[in-house]
Order: sequence, then C-alpha cells, then structure tokens
Amino acid sequence: MPLNIPNLLTWARILLIPLFVGFFYLPLHWLDAATQNLAATVVFIAAAVTDWFDGWLARKLGQTSAFGAFLDPVADKLMVAAALVVLVQLERADAIVSFIIIGREITISALREWMAKIGASRNVAVSLIGKFKTTAQMVAIPLLLYHAPLLGMDTQWLGGWLLDAAAVLTLWSMAYYLKKAWPDIAAHGR
Repeated sequence: MPLNIPNLLTWARILLIPLFVGFFYLPLHWLDAATQNLAATVVFIAAAVTDWFDGWLARKLGQTSAFGAFLDPVADKLMVAAALVVLVQLERADAIVSFIIIGREITISALREWMAKIGASRNVAVSLIGKFKTTAQMVAIPLLLYHAPLLGMDTQWLGGWLLDAAAVLTLWSMAYYLKKAWPDIAAHGR
C-alpha cells in the first residue's frame, strides 16, 4: 500500500464516517438538532471535496496506484451508504430509494471486479449516466442532511426529489452497465 497524499486523503475520508454518523448520536444538550445537521453536512461535503481532490492530486503528482484506484471508490460507497442509512433512520429518505442506490453500488462494484478479472474492465468504465447519478445523489444528500430552509429553498423537498432522480438514474445506469457487460457475462458465465 503506497503511503502518499492522495491515499491519505482517501483514508481520511473513511475515518470521517464515524464522526459524520456520530453527530446524530450526540446528546441534544451537547449539540442541538440544527447544529448536528450542519456539522454532519459540513463533514459530508468535506468528504465529497476530498474525493475530487485526492483523484486530482494523484494525477497531478503522478501518485496513482492500483491500491488507490481500489480504495477510492470503496471510501465513496461507504460514505454514501452511511449517509443514506442515517437519512432513512431520521426519516428524511425513503428506505426503498436508499436500498436501490446502495444495492446498485454493490452490484456494479462486484461486476467491475469480475470484469477486471476477465480483462474486460473497459466495458464497464464510468458512463455519463453514472456521473449524472453521482451528481444528483451528492447534491441530494447534503440537502437532506442540512434539513432546514436554505436561501428560501425547501432543502427537504429538493433533496428528496434529487434522491428520487438519483434512484432512477441508478437503475438506468445499472441496466446500461449490465447490457455492456452481457456479452462477457454470457461468454464467461458458464
């Protein structure tokens, strides 16, 4: 495991998950609900920024590695899954929508791993639909975490709408990836 700045940022993102979740389990006399929401939102946004930044740094500094390429999406999926589970528990996100998003992430991660083993990973490279899905969910989650009006906007309504859109895009992108991988699945699945 190469110890470099991009990988350390990825590890930091993973270590932020207990902090992020922990804000919602602190006694209300330590932090009121609005402060808990704000703190968790800030941590989630910081994690999302480090996701972009660690990839940029890895390319800029020539510090890309197989381990970093493995760990980065794991960190992303752990943070998103933790956020969705918390949002379901807080009754700010629908359990079915969250299950669709988390289930797709697990399915596509497994598909990508299998495709890499058979030397066909290019067939399941990130698509534009997948990028739209990620954008929708990465905007929806902070809005749902914040859970208060922002600049006159109902963050719960907009976040819920974007999360629903992310679920639709999730199913669409999963179908797209499975269709792209189907010839390899049929050829190697015996």
